[in-house]
Amino acid sequence: MQQDNLQAYDIIDCLEMIVGSSSTKFVESVDVAVRLNVDVRKPEQQVRGVVVLPKGIGKDIKVAVFTDNECLLKELEFIANIAGGEDLVNSVKENKKLLDVDWCITTYDFVERIKPIAKILGPKGLMPDPKFNTVTSEIVKTVNIIKSGQIKFKTDKYGIIHAKIGNVQFSVKDLFANFMALVKAINDVKPNGIKGDYFKSIFINSTMGKSLMVDKVGKIFSKEYYSEA
Repeated sequence: MQQDNLQAYDIIDCLEMIVGSSSTKFVESVDVAVRLNVDVRKPEQQVRGVVVLPKGIGKDIKVAVFTDNECLLKELEFIANIAGGEDLVNSVKENKKLLDVDWCITTYDFVERIKPIAKILGPKGLMPDPKFNTVTSEIVKTVNIIKSGQIKFKTDKYGIIHAKIGNVQFSVKDLFANFMALVKAINDVKPNGIKGDYFKSIFINSTMGKSLMVDKVGKIFSKEYYSEA
């Protein structure tokens, strides 16, 4: 990924250039890197959360559910990609590649029973976590929300959040709607005690394209941005 650090662009211009310049034979994703003014060494300044992208992410989102509730398993038969209780836990132990999914969720009463596969789920970012609403009593509702276009976001060790907001086949308007949903969600979980600008910089890029800096990051929530949504 190349970076064009010499110039910052209006968000709409960024998206138009990214969509218009794609020339690969595959469909490139459009990704955002948001650098925040946080100290990730402090637990209270680690930023994480979930957001439903209003225009989806451009692919089928795969969800696995861990539960031994038979009635619930029947409800999940046609909406979850994979679901099960102890049998699924044991299958994952035997075959780590079994969980080719984007999300894993479970119920409060079952969460302790997936600890034997925590070392498998954790490195993949799949371990259910109440902070991501993936340990819940509303399983069916949660699966439907996730499949509608929900993504997770979390600061890395450099205080940067990386997220996909669609692909180059999306319209600029749809990418902008997803972009705004993401930055609004990040803003909503701003830690207390942040001094100065919360958003330090935002870059957008396609898989094989240049990384373009978004201009006027400090004004990202002004009326001129909202009016474009």
